[in-house]
Amino acid sequence: MTRRDDAWLVVKTLQPGQAGTLKLQRHYGAALVCVRYREDVHGQTRRVTVELVIEDKPIRHRVVWATIPMGGVQQRAKAIAQGAVWHPQEKKWRMKARTAKLLDLDTSKPSKNP
Repeated sequence: MTRRDDAWLVVKTLQPGQAGTLKLQRHYGAALVCVRYREDVHGQTRRVTVELVIEDKPIRHRVVWATIPMGGVQQRAKAIAQGAVWHPQEKKWRMKARTAKLLDLDTSKPSKNP
C-alpha cells in the first residue's frame, strides 16, 4: 500500500477519554496522546490513527562559553533573550550551544600559549 498522508484529510481529533477513544485508551493506556479520524479525499474510506508517547526524557542542552564582538548589540540582545549569562571573571557569555551557533558566535577555547 502506498502511503500518502496528503491524500487523507483529518476530520476529527479526539483526546483520551472522549467518546471514540475509550477502546484505544484501554489498549494503549497513558501512552495515548490523541486519536485522529481521517477520510480519503473522495470520502470513501475512513482511517483511524493514534498518536503515542514513545519516550519521555529530559532535554540536555550543551552549554558553551562564547564571545560576542564589541558592537554586537543585536547579537547580545538576542543571546540574552535566549538565556545567555555574562560572566565577568571569564569575560565570556555562557549559553546553549544552539544559541551560539544560531548567532554565529566564536566558541573556541582560548589557546594555552601566551
